Amino acid sequence: MSSSGYLENKEMTFDPLIEEIADYTLAKGIESEEAYSIAQHVLLDSLGTGLLALRFPDCTKHLGPIVPGASLPGGARVPGTRYELDPVHAAFNIGCMIRWLDYNDTWLAAEWGHPSDNLGSILAVADYVSRNRVAEGKKPLYMKDVLTMSIKAHEIQGVLALENSLNRVGLDHVHFVKIASTAVAAAMLGANREELCSALSNAWIDGASLRTYRHAPNTGSRKSWAAGDATSRGVRLALMAVGGEMGYSSALSAKNWGFQDVLFQGKELTLGRSLGSYVMENILFKISFPAEFHAQTAVECALQLYPKVHKRLDEINRITLTTHQSAIRIIDKKGPLHNPADRDHCLQYMVAIGLLFGTLTAEHYEEMVAKDPRIDALREKMVVVEDEQYSKDYLDPDKRSIANAVQVHFNDGTKTEKVICEYPIGHRRRREEGLPKVIEKYEANLLTRFPRKKTTEILKLSLDYERLIQTPVHEFMALFII
Repeated sequence: MSSSGYLENKEMTFDPLIEEIADYTLAKGIESEEAYSIAQHVLLDSLGTGLLALRFPDCTKHLGPIVPGASLPGGARVPGTRYELDPVHAAFNIGCMIRWLDYNDTWLAAEWGHPSDNLGSILAVADYVSRNRVAEGKKPLYMKDVLTMSIKAHEIQGVLALENSLNRVGLDHVHFVKIASTAVAAAMLGANREELCSALSNAWIDGASLRTYRHAPNTGSRKSWAAGDATSRGVRLALMAVGGEMGYSSALSAKNWGFQDVLFQGKELTLGRSLGSYVMENILFKISFPAEFHAQTAVECALQLYPKVHKRLDEINRITLTTHQSAIRIIDKKGPLHNPADRDHCLQYMVAIGLLFGTLTAEHYEEMVAKDPRIDALREKMVVVEDEQYSKDYLDPDKRSIANAVQVHFNDGTKTEKVICEYPIGHRRRREEGLPKVIEKYEANLLTRFPRKKTTEILKLSLDYERLIQTPVHEFMALFII
């Protein structure tokens, strides 16, 4: 402390966690062939999910320039549209599309999230940088670079999520999207180590949005555009840093004023493991239906029971849903559900749809289906209980199960078998079964936006890994323009 009584503002290195993320982003080589293969599938799955979202006006009303006419010829393209935008708002558009239907990949840990949200920043910046480089007679970025940055963004967000629970302090997981997007966007923009650390420090200083929009009584559509907002903010902060904006060395650890003291109850943020490619290798795909991931196996159980139940709805006395603690915290809901965002985060609603219709699509969350009185009638008969072993296996790093069970009891005293599903089809333990269905989902989603000939052209390139990774980013993105 100085003689005047004020704290001295001394120069110091950045917080170690910030430096570790920066060094990983700039210098770590990715050697895992499995990670690149999964990253290819994540890219295709995310693009397809984004294209499917274009069928929903509540999504498309958010797309395009921030104000009418504010386009940027030569800027970043938005797949499935004609928009050319600055990379910040293009990242919002792409991120919003990918996340809208709750149908992209998932990571479950102390903090839950969807690391493919970061493709909003990755695709926007990579397209923008490539088009500008080509215009200057320089080499563009290639799709291998996109896959590499996707692996790294997944790793940053996912490893931060292993032991740092934002939801426990009321904050939303998309803050980790912002951190990851800031890192990879800065790297693609050519940031040096100090610039990347500066960008990350500003991202942490931003803090995080409250997650009240994911929970009753405030559940709403912000949860569908929050990731787009976070990934685009990462691009903005990265652009500012490479433009010379200063950083803040103790953004995390500063006494009283740093992220840890102000927003994390004084706890130290940690990385649960060294940064590599673990998250991409273990990422969870949403393959069969758009449902909050803690309910995926419950819906699989409901679909198995559908043939035995759908003609006996009036005979049902009780439905027992056995689940894990995280599902109870997030998606165990009673009472009125006010909008699609409310419904796709209600365990009982999703199971009811499965039992009634034998399927679950994005349309089932819309008002035309939700007003069916049979849905709430079934919800009223549901009892949710925790199986402590399910909760333990959910957190076990060697298992990471997402177990649910469903059993239907009838008025005459009979009951169905208790159908149990520990690992959803998108889990690493079911890759052989799941990855071909990721491609089927991708093709089906492409056909919602493009004619068969164009779809075939996109598939031919997308599925040829060696050709894909050698394709300049701007050429790949051009395939998705209407």
